[in-house]
Amino acid sequence: MAADTSTVWVPVCCGRVMRCNLFRQADGEVLAALVCTMCSKNITLEQEPLAEPSHYGEGTNLLRLLGSAKPPKTDRRKAVREPGLDEPTM
Repeated sequence: MAADTSTVWVPVCCGRVMRCNLFRQADGEVLAALVCTMCSKNITLEQEPLAEPSHYGEGTNLLRLLGSAKPPKTDRRKAVREPGLDEPTM
């Protein structure tokens, strides 16, 4: 059997996997927040029906994102070199 080569995006901050908290609101809507346990930086994610990806702008990509309520507390090794300050982001 061939090895699974699927990949996912892993949210990382301060060298650690970010925690994912899910919140259900009174109206049934669900929100998620990615939180750094080191510096408390957070990213809010809102759930929406999947529309035509181009609705969100040119060059839009759909990402598979990993979310864990209890991520490991160990530092992650850098798999690839981080872009320098003078390098453009994608």
